This record gives sequence, C-alpha cells and structure tokens, in this order.
Amino acid sequence: MTHSILAELPALAPWHTAERAQALQARLNALTKPLGALGRLEALALRLGQILGTDAPQLRHPQVLVCAADHGVAAAGVSAYPSAVTAQMVLNFLAGGAAVSVLARQHALALNVVDCGVAHDFAPHAQLIVAKTTRGSANPLHDLALTAQQRDAALRAGQRIVQGLPGNAVLLGEMGIGNTSVAALLLARLGQLDIADCVGSGTGLDAAGVAHKTAVLGAVLQRHPAQAQATVAEQALAALSAFGGAEIATLAGAALQAASQRRVVVVDGFIASAAVLVAACLNPAVLQACVFAHQSAERGHALMLQAIERIGGDMPGVDTRPLLALDLRLGEGSGAALAWPLLQSACTLLAEMATFAGAGVSERLAS
Repeated sequence: MTHSILAELPALAPWHTAERAQALQARLNALTKPLGALGRLEALALRLGQILGTDAPQLRHPQVLVCAADHGVAAAGVSAYPSAVTAQMVLNFLAGGAAVSVLARQHALALNVVDCGVAHDFAPHAQLIVAKTTRGSANPLHDLALTAQQRDAALRAGQRIVQGLPGNAVLLGEMGIGNTSVAALLLARLGQLDIADCVGSGTGLDAAGVAHKTAVLGAVLQRHPAQAQATVAEQALAALSAFGGAEIATLAGAALQAASQRRVVVVDGFIASAAVLVAACLNPAVLQACVFAHQSAERGHALMLQAIERIGGDMPGVDTRPLLALDLRLGEGSGAALAWPLLQSACTLLAEMATFAGAGVSERLAS
C-alpha cells in the first residue's frame, strides 16, 4: 500500500545537538540562581533554544491557528451542542468574543481562523482563511469521513497556510462540534486503546450521553477496522480518512510544515494533540518542535500524551509533559494562549538574567 501524499510531506530530520544543549545548559547554570532553581522553565528554555537553533532564543510574531470543520458523526448525537454551533463560533472568533480571541489580544498573538470544512459560507474577513476541503465530513457510521482526496487536500492546506504566515511560533487550536469523538477514535486506533478509555464528556455530556457516545464510536471502529500490513504512517492516513476531520488533518499538515521550518509548535488540548498524534505517525521528528501547553480535563488527553510520547521514543528533544493543568476543556487554542507567557518568560530569563560573574555574585561553594 502506498500513499503519494507521504512523498509531499515536509522532510524532517532530528536537529537536537549535544553541543547546543551543552551551551544552553552552561548559560542556565551561570545565571544568578541555584542550579536548577527555575525548574521546568529551564528545561523549556533549553528546548526553545534547540528548536530555534540558537543560544539566545527569541519568539517573533506568534500565530494562533484555529482550524474549524463540521463532522458527520455529530448526527449520531455524540455532542451536547448542535452542529450549527461550529459556524456560530467561527463568527464569534472573528468578532473577537471567544476566549481565544480575548487571550490573543491580551498576549499580542495574531489570530488566524481557518475554514477547513464548515458547512457554512462565511463573508470575507481579514482574520479568516478559507481552505475548505469539504462542507462537513461524512458520517463514519456509514462511509469514510473524508475521502483520500479531501484528507490529502487538508494536509496540503495546513502546509500552505503555515508557509504564508510570518514568525517562528505557531499555536494550534480548533473548533468543530463532534471533534472530541474524532479525536477519541484516532487515539483508540493509533494508540491501540479501548475506545471506552478514550471517550470523555466533550462539550458537557452527562453519564448517559457519554455511554451513548462510547457505543457510537465503538460501532464506528467496527465499521472501519485497522488495516493489516500497513505501516504506521499508512495506518494514520487510513484512520484520518475513516474518522476525520478536516481541521485535524489541516493542523497535522501545519505542524509538520512548522517543524520543517524550525518554528515552535504550541499544542493546545485533546483535539490539537490528536492532530499532532497523526503528524507524529507520519514523521516522529515533528515532536522535536512541539511544546504541549496543558493537560485538559477531557478523559483521553493524558492517554493521548502518553501515546505521543511512545511514538517519540528516545528521540532527543522530545518532551510531552504539559506545562499547565487547569482542567480546561474548551479547545480553540485557549490553553496554548494561556501557556504562551511561560515560553516568553523562559526566553527572557535566559537572555536578561545576570550571570554570577557579570553581577559580582559569589558562586556556590565547592563541595
């Protein structure tokens, strides 16, 4: 089995070097503080230096990418909200009223809203990128959610969008009623997990709603069995086509492109992590560029991060530990925006803190 899209994906190779790590660690150790006293901020500064290829990393023109699409699986009653909310929330993003809109303004993040497959046509807007590959995916209970052509077009769109954006950091977000179901399906298949362990309340289902959602998704998995003799990459493409969605495919393409350009990729919650799971199956080296913003309250997110960590294996520079744990389950890129100041602080501390020698402060006594 071969997929021509695999040949079109950006080339990625490991870029973590011992020399860069040593230089960054030496700088961190020389700052006026006890060794390791800034905890995970030091590890974050070291990672950002590795991603950006410098001992003095600076974050420039950060771009939030909120990709939106509708999902056929929503017709099976797996969400607490109707599918019309996807389009309504896109309009809310553009009007500046959503949580990610507020946080983007607060932290001076450029907000880009991408119509990847919403069942609605929007009027032109300065912040709207139209990259529609479908008007909502098909219902995977009955058919492939995305045809191979739609899936590949979405992967290409993600690459193209990032190529057109300035800066050296991309924050991944999404919107799509039903997409926690899609993320749970991708996790179950690509992580080889029981679907019951992957399903959460999404937009706020009660226990009966979660049970119904689990049953529906179990039926979807039976309708689309795993492919025998497929490589990891081929299995990921097959799952993306079987389950959707267009926004997840677009984000996967965006992550791969951003990593190929040595941009920092800030990953939001459960659905954005599903896109990175797919991207990592296509090329594990993408994980070198990924900073995971938070662990959401969605049940499967911790398992998603563990699955991604397994794909990363022992590759240097991969760290799937989330920066925050705030019980968020909003999506939109809101968690990525909330974590953004930590990345800024890590870079600023590395650049502006005095060294022991420079400040005339005595260093630690020899033991």
